[in-house]
Amino acid sequence: MTDLLQLEDVEMAFGGLRVTQGVSFTLRAGDRVGLIGPNGAGKTTLVNLVTGNLRPTAGRILFTNEDITHSGIAHRVRQGLVRTFQITRLFRTLTVADNVALPVLQRRGLAGRFLSSATERPDVRSEWMEILRPVGLEKRAYDPIDVLAYGEQRLVEIAIALALKPKVLLLDEPAAGVPHEESHRVLDAISALPRDIAILMIEHDIDLVFRFADRVLVLADGALIFDGPPTEAAGDARVRSAYLGSYADASRPA
Repeated sequence: MTDLLQLEDVEMAFGGLRVTQGVSFTLRAGDRVGLIGPNGAGKTTLVNLVTGNLRPTAGRILFTNEDITHSGIAHRVRQGLVRTFQITRLFRTLTVADNVALPVLQRRGLAGRFLSSATERPDVRSEWMEILRPVGLEKRAYDPIDVLAYGEQRLVEIAIALALKPKVLLLDEPAAGVPHEESHRVLDAISALPRDIAILMIEHDIDLVFRFADRVLVLADGALIFDGPPTEAAGDARVRSAYLGSYADASRPA
């Protein structure tokens, strides 16, 4: 497996407060990893460090063996490090097709074209249709975002991320706000994504994480206290103490 993303003893301090403490881990092509931890554990800060919204006070971040510790967000996205957000950031009056076509056009250097006609260019249309298939939205392509259910809007965000050709995809609570009975659609779409993409999912829904992930990272007080299979996380004493005690007890056979 190819190493795509490497964190080496990454730290972040705000004044005297150490929010991220010596975090190290690696993502390889095809990884399906869940990032979990209690509120205030430092998950959002860690993701912001990876994506370039913050610069670490110590340590290094490597992407495809390039040191990107001090690189900007745009450079990281161009290299294939892409993130979705907790809250949808869509053009709500545009169609699904137009929303997904925008990053395709930007990547192809066609962003200055009139959007509606550029969306229907045969080469562009072929690409966004291919992107919409794995997330199950090809039949909603010409619907405006406003008429979609919230879960479908989350799927559009994943499609937009795919249009940026990610090597590593960071999914920041992809099921946030989605009714529990619809969350399986989000998980099914994520499971259908190309296997060469490494995916790191930050999510509070532990059941969703454990169904998705081959590996989990557990943060507590800014430190990485566990990196391993989900089945072992539930039995780890540190993880139970910091976060999963009630979940592990509920999951244990009577």
